[in-house]
Amino acid sequence: MSTDYQRARAALGARLRELRFSCPGGRLTGQQLAQRLGWQGSKVSKLENGKQTATPEDLRAWVDAVEQPEVYAELAARLVGFESHIRSWRRALANGFKPMYEGLSAEIDRTSEMWLWEESVVPGLLQTPDYARHVIQRYAELLGGVSDIEAAVHSRVQRQEWLYRPGRKLHVLMWEAALRSLICPPSVLTAQLDRLTGMIGMESVELGVIPFTASVKIVPANGFWVLDDRVVVAEDWHAEMWLDDADNIALYSKVWNTLRESAVYKADAHNVINAACHSISRR
Repeated sequence: MSTDYQRARAALGARLRELRFSCPGGRLTGQQLAQRLGWQGSKVSKLENGKQTATPEDLRAWVDAVEQPEVYAELAARLVGFESHIRSWRRALANGFKPMYEGLSAEIDRTSEMWLWEESVVPGLLQTPDYARHVIQRYAELLGGVSDIEAAVHSRVQRQEWLYRPGRKLHVLMWEAALRSLICPPSVLTAQLDRLTGMIGMESVELGVIPFTASVKIVPANGFWVLDDRVVVAEDWHAEMWLDDADNIALYSKVWNTLRESAVYKADAHNVINAACHSISRR
């Protein structure tokens, strides 16, 4: 375990202890809190002393038990920040999509500018509810045991409010494959593409598409997000990776900028989207 990771975990533990001490109903002992939570007293001690990594569910239970639920978003953002390097999908989804989405949403909330690359799917921040439902359903079927699909759809759509807040900017690059992959019924994809065309003129969104016919300097693969030059979120089949070291952030930013050289924008992007839409209607 890295020193930075352990320091961050210890800092989170200290914050949890602080919340226990400042409970509005009166300072709680560790044992009193454990009784409220239905936990062994040793778990409270391990979390506060940085000996055990809290889950989003632990944090939610903690803030409720110490009568300070408004602090959850802060704690979730802290957790996302250090439990980052590799998060197994199976571990992250052990309690459903909602806890995982809350953690990412908290990180996005404190972000002003994002750079997204997707090679085969429309990014979540631009998805229609129907399209999001089919994408999430496919992942649920692959990973098994995940049932809160509608909650996940709701969380994904709610996250899109970020686009309409002052001072936010989203830079999106997609390969043309993302416009044509039938991960959903043709009618759903057509509606999704229609939404994309409507977002081309949005002040907060810069949408670029790499056509199949474009020359590329790097293989168009491996979707990822760069948040404020602060953290990279990249996905693989087995896990979601959170990278916050300067070298990796610089590498992914370089990949994004290299891909951007092959992209088309505005009217040209509109034409690529329309061609994909017409192709779907002929099937």
